[in-house]
Amino acid sequence: MAKKDPISYEQSGVNIDANDVMVERISRSVASTHGPRVIGLENGFAGLFRLDYDEKLFKKNYKSPVLVACTDGVGTKVLIAQEMNRFETIGQDLVAMNVNDMLVQGAEPLFFLDYVGINHLDPEIVAKLVESIARGCKMADCALIGGETAEMPDIYDKKDEYDLAGFAVGVVDRRRIITGRTVRKGDIVLGLASSGIHSNGYTLVRHILFKQHSFKLTDRIDELGPAALGDVLLEPTKIYVHSIVSLLSGYKRKRIVHGMAHITGGGLVGNIPRVLPANCDAVLKKDSWPVPPIFHFLQKLGPVEEQEMFRVFNMGIGYVLIVAPDFADSVKQKLKKSGQTVYEIGVIAAGKKTVVLK
Repeated sequence: MAKKDPISYEQSGVNIDANDVMVERISRSVASTHGPRVIGLENGFAGLFRLDYDEKLFKKNYKSPVLVACTDGVGTKVLIAQEMNRFETIGQDLVAMNVNDMLVQGAEPLFFLDYVGINHLDPEIVAKLVESIARGCKMADCALIGGETAEMPDIYDKKDEYDLAGFAVGVVDRRRIITGRTVRKGDIVLGLASSGIHSNGYTLVRHILFKQHSFKLTDRIDELGPAALGDVLLEPTKIYVHSIVSLLSGYKRKRIVHGMAHITGGGLVGNIPRVLPANCDAVLKKDSWPVPPIFHFLQKLGPVEEQEMFRVFNMGIGYVLIVAPDFADSVKQKLKKSGQTVYEIGVIAAGKKTVVLK
């Protein structure tokens, strides 16, 4: 048998040198999210984060801290970002999908980790992705303390193909965990405006726009305003952290927020029941908030039945709070002062743990 020339890892499709360059490129972005609780560890195999309380450094003392953890991705929205060669917003989506989830339990985010699986490790592309994740972390006031970039051409077989996943850990005092158990008849349902589609339903979006029809991401559509279609679709998911954490910290004794829901896959009709008692319904008034034009456009173009639209998309409401009726007005004002657009979208009534659209 003839002697074969030696083969390298790079010849099989993985470039270790490119990974080293990437790590160097992203180090500044990662460090920009660190506060005094992050313990620096050069060349460490894991991130370190302090939970102990030091009055000189930290504002809060958790008497009975409970860690809250979640993981999520951005779904097929990433395919639109890839096609447009855009990396500056998808990281915010990744952070938002995680930190908005943990907010529902009343937790504030502490730290975040990311995973990037990619066909070909281009240090510049990965650096842009991590920079956008770091921006999202700063918006959520959490530290990006680690991550993984895996170059896997055998799994991601198209050039520049990649996928993202995120992992977040937060904390809440045990006595302040919000579960929905205190939701009761007469409570008011408040909705915070979404910034658009957010990061759910994109398989249906892509099917309608690009398989049923032949739209291009560069098209400008009258019903959607002056922005190109791709820009409308890539509008990043709104991060609600500062508003919700600030609101909850303002009521140290009273428990005026009885339940919350992040409106992701399943829409309003699928997510609100997750925080309802078995004997309650959420009765929502469909005309109490403006539905963004992109949803009307997709519904008409499909066509998609209204019930299915509310089951797939957020329909303009990205986050929901169920609050005691006596405090509804003050909660609305606090949320508006923090920059949110708030709508009173419904009321809790006797029922069977469902959402009723009227």
